Amino acid sequence: MLLKIHPDNPDPKKMRQAAEMLRNGGVLIYPTDTVYSIGCDVTNPKAIAQVARIKGVKPEKANFSLICYDLSHISEYARIDTPDYKLMKKSLPGPFTFILNGSSNLPKIFKAKKKEVGIRVPDNNIARELVNLLGNPLIATSVHDDDEVIEYTTDPELIHEKYHMLVDAVIDGGYGNNEASTIVDLTAGSPEIVRQGLGELDL
Repeated sequence: MLLKIHPDNPDPKKMRQAAEMLRNGGVLIYPTDTVYSIGCDVTNPKAIAQVARIKGVKPEKANFSLICYDLSHISEYARIDTPDYKLMKKSLPGPFTFILNGSSNLPKIFKAKKKEVGIRVPDNNIARELVNLLGNPLIATSVHDDDEVIEYTTDPELIHEKYHMLVDAVIDGGYGNNEASTIVDLTAGSPEIVRQGLGELDL
């Protein structure tokens, strides 16, 4: 299913429909402020296993991030000290993935691998409203392109063509970016940029 939703003014009925799919264990492809992501409800192990299958990795080896609604939502799943909180408050919502030390609320799949978790609060109404309606974070992993030159697929119709047999729905929120988020590691004390992407960190 290709679900067209306007990114600036998401249709509440379509958003509820998408959140219901997630609640029932569905896997969706949805827009963020960077590239399109494959995701599901973080509390659903079967759906997480399906996302891992799509990416061709074992669930316990997968490098998934969490999409949260806001900073207070993040603090349920990760430990944030004051300097990091200030940096994140300045940067989010935005095109960043912050790697943090996970809290005891972190789902088992993350704890199996390591005690760290990548967290995103994208500047995208569709992604954040999905989290809000679901009441849980979403798993996030980028939709890559098979083309060696273009790393990410930006056209939701082409994404639907490729993935419609593997996911419950593709949310068409317009063209995505072809540059991923900037990854910032906050686990070692001072911020370290692991990958420079779309976000410019203001330290």
